[in-house]
Amino acid sequence: MMDNSLRFAAVDIGSNAVRLFFGYVFETEFGPVFKKASLVRLPIRLGEDSFHNRPIPEDKIEALADTLTAFKHLMAAFNVTSYRICATSAMRDALNRKEVLAAVYAKSGLDIELITGDEEAALIFENHIAEKLDQSEVYLYMDVGGGSTELTLFKEGQTVKARSFNIGTIRLKDDLVSETTWKELEDWLDEIKKEYQPKNIIGSGGNINTLFKLTDQNEMEVLPTVAIKNWLQRLKELSFDEKISKLGLRPDRADVIVPATELFVFALSKSGCEGVIVPKVGLVDGIIRHLYEEYKAKS
Repeated sequence: MMDNSLRFAAVDIGSNAVRLFFGYVFETEFGPVFKKASLVRLPIRLGEDSFHNRPIPEDKIEALADTLTAFKHLMAAFNVTSYRICATSAMRDALNRKEVLAAVYAKSGLDIELITGDEEAALIFENHIAEKLDQSEVYLYMDVGGGSTELTLFKEGQTVKARSFNIGTIRLKDDLVSETTWKELEDWLDEIKKEYQPKNIIGSGGNINTLFKLTDQNEMEVLPTVAIKNWLQRLKELSFDEKISKLGLRPDRADVIVPATELFVFALSKSGCEGVIVPKVGLVDGIIRHLYEEYKAKS
């Protein structure tokens, strides 16, 4: 049988890592089916500098330029229909972002698109996860990155409210989140709780995906608050090396999974949600869906 799939690529230049995601789209009589082809992830950690109000150093600029040059060749080899390269919180905050963008373009010939927190939330919404759940319930979508957290409230499958907060795992690890920002998040969640009473959080991001994998839950099964709190306690008791050797975590995951889990516990507590549903999708999945919709609109 001939492979009549469409192929797309999404690049997410995040605060913790740079990801290249390849996706297939199979057009069937029942509608489009999206399948992951491959994911390449490199922990360049741009947020370690930009969140400390430091320019991104030359070695990381070079690493980013080399990475995107390699991605360009991989996208050509995969014969993608189209691609999109998006940079989030760390690049938005970088003191020398113009120089970084220019250096990357000079070496790779690729343009990086800086997207706002609201645009990031909108792309994540492209995954339509809430439509697969009980439409009578209210859900709070929470995507935790290295530099920011995107929150979207769904009611009857539609977006009711959305907000981006500069609270992410690298900022938390380095104690860079102000009391004012914490208060803004707390007030927003309190308002959501009083007005909408969301039942569960829909969680995305590498840390909640990792935590979900550790719990051996079934796909789309609710991870209850008590289980998350128990894992948080266990993670706190393990050293950095134990997280790597006993749990099999990557080093760049081992040092941020505790603050990420604490953030989810905070959100659960303040929103009144019962637990977290982890569909294992995020920004790159949303970009792929957006690219496909653009392709269909043009064709």
